[in-house]
Amino acid sequence: MKIGIIGAGMIGATTARLFVDAGHDVAVSNSRGPESLRVLVSELGPRARAMTVDDAASFGDIVLLAVPWRSPEALPSPERVRGKVVIDAMNPYRPDGALVDLGDSTSSEETLKRLPGARLVKAFNTIWYKHLASRARPDLRVDERHAIFVAGDDEEAKRVVMQLIEQIGFAPVATGNLRDGGRLQQPGSAVYNKPMTGADAVRAVQQAK
Repeated sequence: MKIGIIGAGMIGATTARLFVDAGHDVAVSNSRGPESLRVLVSELGPRARAMTVDDAASFGDIVLLAVPWRSPEALPSPERVRGKVVIDAMNPYRPDGALVDLGDSTSSEETLKRLPGARLVKAFNTIWYKHLASRARPDLRVDERHAIFVAGDDEEAKRVVMQLIEQIGFAPVATGNLRDGGRLQQPGSAVYNKPMTGADAVRAVQQAK
């Protein structure tokens, strides 16, 4: 597949490496422009290229959002991702590290308002980037691998993202729809940044529900 990555920080750069290693083509982007990504793209090899945010969004069959949630201006134009599977790897932190009070809503529901028409899936937001970089184990049975949690309303989009997670060596574990499942993946929840196997993660989700 072709994957557009919005944000080239810890999560963005790490997922880019994992996707390239799994045989996918990636376009990485950030707010500073393609020239700032020359070294990263060189390290990633011929399957990677640097683009503007909007061009990376247009390039991708799947688009991953890995920019600060508090900076909606860093997102691609809504029309660039309408109808596409969009992975929301963001968390609603303020600059001081506290969480934004979203009331009865969740960060992914608010992101979907910013990108209407996207097939939004919450994933990659609960795992520490160093674990993401070091714990891929495609040689293990899926339920023995490090878990990555997934939430969404579009079942087909969710399956696509779960297959991608399996391909890069992790265990995808569904938490539910974008509202309830997304809330379970928010910072401070029972599964947020808690390393566990796929089998343990399934039990943790059941207990949390």
